[in-house]
Amino acid sequence: MSVGAEEQSPQFESVMRAAQALFRGDDYFREVLESLPAAVYITDHAGRITFFNEAAVALWGRRPEPGSEWRGLWKLFRADGTPLPVDEYPIAQALREGRPIRGVEAVGERPDGTRVPFLPFPTPLYDESGTLIGAVNMLIDLTDRKRAEQYERRLAAIVESSDDAILSKDLNGIINSWNSGAERLFGYTAEEVIGKSILMLIPPDHADEEPKILERIRRGERIEHYETIRRRKDGTLVEISLSVSPLRNAEGRVIGASKIARDITERRRAQEQQTLLLRELKHRIKNTLATVQAIVRQTLRGATPEEQAAFVGRIQALARAQDVLTDENWNRAPLRAVVIQAVEAFNDANRERILLDGSADIWLDADQSFRLTMALHELATNAVKYGALSTPGGQVRVSWELLQDSDKRARLHWQEIGGPPVTPPRQKGFGSLLIERILEGGTSATRLEFKPEGVACVFEVPL
Repeated sequence: MSVGAEEQSPQFESVMRAAQALFRGDDYFREVLESLPAAVYITDHAGRITFFNEAAVALWGRRPEPGSEWRGLWKLFRADGTPLPVDEYPIAQALREGRPIRGVEAVGERPDGTRVPFLPFPTPLYDESGTLIGAVNMLIDLTDRKRAEQYERRLAAIVESSDDAILSKDLNGIINSWNSGAERLFGYTAEEVIGKSILMLIPPDHADEEPKILERIRRGERIEHYETIRRRKDGTLVEISLSVSPLRNAEGRVIGASKIARDITERRRAQEQQTLLLRELKHRIKNTLATVQAIVRQTLRGATPEEQAAFVGRIQALARAQDVLTDENWNRAPLRAVVIQAVEAFNDANRERILLDGSADIWLDADQSFRLTMALHELATNAVKYGALSTPGGQVRVSWELLQDSDKRARLHWQEIGGPPVTPPRQKGFGSLLIERILEGGTSATRLEFKPEGVACVFEVPL
């Protein structure tokens, strides 16, 4: 509020009438001054306090003695923090010069050392003969306003120094603000774009995006990380990630939107390069495994075809485990994908008989992925040869879940049903030994059981 507006406000007029009435001995307006939220005090011509309200006590941080001088209330400082001499106090000037003092911001220090910025309105009071009889002063606490101004300055500095393009627009898509990051990204200066439509940045084949964005903003929705294409001043196109938030007025009504745009061109290039490298790595790993298979066939020429097929199958299981890692993430893979890949080779003829049940949100590290793939491959091979998948009515159920007492371990169940009756082997076969040794190498736990109704195996693996 401007000084002039404050001086002409009904509140200020009430203060003046009440102060003059008190000097005439009329207490009618005392309640008016007591009830005001603004700090008000009155002095005589010598500067001795004759009245103050509770708002003044709260602002000063002390309750003055009756008849004490205003100059003993607190220390004053200029707005820049330098001490203010007593003869330059606004109330001192008003009494000395016999005129209202306006527009002088000051900072007062309370007895406890805290400081409060305020705007004073000291005004001389005269009797009917024109003799100066005192002054009334109303003090407006500027703490909240100063805090808001400081916040706005900090926010403005952050926006201006940001590497991201930050701009705002109204609900008609007209640009209202434009930071230096936007200038660097799009090539336009603020003077060239403010007051113009945001459509100047949108290629024709993306023009339908803006009405949809504005409609969501009108509903108060926030748009996160929307990837799209925009056009620079020189006509070139740039890939950006866009976040859009509604702007609201003091009443909470949406009046526009703020946008943060980030150039993702380099990130996209890096992602494409990474994809190419992973594909090349996957190709080389498969070629290496194919070479291993050829060497094995030559080396194991004396082995039976069944033994050769079993060994090659294990090599192929490793290759499938590698696929899951490179498709999703080089360091980890989702447990569901590991299970699917491990039984994929056996699933064509038994698609309806291998039942999977488990969360898609459980992830294994690379080492556990390899180990579990090999173990499941051995179980599936055994099920096809001798177990549930060797008869038409048999099934395999594979389920997994997080352990209830910990989110760092998962339990996987392999259960065969409907196959030939199972009798425990007299001695462990190569497949059983391989399962145990595969998972012995890590921190996993395995329980393999040959139940009459079907082979069952339980794995507990760390995540």
